[in-house]
Amino acid sequence: MQTNPDALLVTISIDTLANARRLADALVSERVAACVQILPATSVYRWQGAIEAAEELILTAKTRSGLLESLERVVADHHTYDVPEIVATPVVAINRDYADWLASSLEGPAAAD
Repeated sequence: MQTNPDALLVTISIDTLANARRLADALVSERVAACVQILPATSVYRWQGAIEAAEELILTAKTRSGLLESLERVVADHHTYDVPEIVATPVVAINRDYADWLASSLEGPAAAD
């Protein structure tokens, strides 16, 4: 394991599997995320003065800090929520081979549309 202050895990919630797949594909295609995992979740939150609960999907995007603003723009362009959740968490330690793969996956041109 090694420290890598540049690596981030970014959490994004979204409403449907179809929307989650479209967003994940966009993030990876634009090379602002090396990988995006999609997991089911039940969220409880306050919205417009009422407590709500919803079945959502949680995307965890692996990226680096220098791409966070670009990742945020891609999310804004593809997200269906008025206020999308975008929460970045620094990675404290990472496997060296995975860190190398992460870096190489975020290099180069974005995929053609």
